[in-house]
Amino acid sequence: MKIKSILVSQPAPNESSPYLEMAKKEKIKIDFRPFIHVEGVDAKELRAQKIDLAQFTGIIFTSKNAVDHYFRLAEEMRFTVPDSMRYICQSEAIANYLQKHIIYRKRKISFGEKTFSDLLPLFKKFPSEKYLLPAADILSSDVQKVLETAPIDWTRATMYKTVSSDLSDINVLEYDMLVFFSPQGIKSLSRNFENFQQDGTKIAVFGTATEQAAVEAGLRVDVMAPSKESPSMTMAIEKYIRNLEK
Repeated sequence: MKIKSILVSQPAPNESSPYLEMAKKEKIKIDFRPFIHVEGVDAKELRAQKIDLAQFTGIIFTSKNAVDHYFRLAEEMRFTVPDSMRYICQSEAIANYLQKHIIYRKRKISFGEKTFSDLLPLFKKFPSEKYLLPAADILSSDVQKVLETAPIDWTRATMYKTVSSDLSDINVLEYDMLVFFSPQGIKSLSRNFENFQQDGTKIAVFGTATEQAAVEAGLRVDVMAPSKESPSMTMAIEKYIRNLEK
């Protein structure tokens, strides 16, 4: 079976995307549609978690979403974030994003290289702060493990949730391949299309957690990334297409 159309469960990329290059190269149709989206919790829900923003002297940011929802809730709760607040950010990109909400200069801002475990030296360097972790309703096991070993006092606050998007206007059966990047994306497929039968539809997944969610949902995984041979999803799909053509 030749792959002629692919649905990627993410927002449409910019013009320099490897997906668009692959579409031209392989002469296939690639559409993009987010299967999930983020919704913020309100001040009432945050108070129900017994979170008092004034109690914390440091904040740990793992994403731009976390940054936006922390400052949104601070404004909603009429809490003025003090200039003395310490910010620990997972990456430089997240640290730079803080400029959307604060005057970056003269603030106590530190950041890691890329992964959350890169923050451990910073936690050891600044162990005396009382840290708040603004997070989604589902916390990465990697983040949990690192924080449990870190020499700091930290509290998690659920400030936003990942929810399934309404996909009632599309027909997934029109596509030869569906591409997923998170367990929540797989759940959205099940919720939006309760009677979905995979049959000849190919399923591509990124990451072992997504693969596990697909298997648990009764799906057959045809393309898996990342791997040594295919570190990116586009490379894995191209390799699969070439093997089909053989």
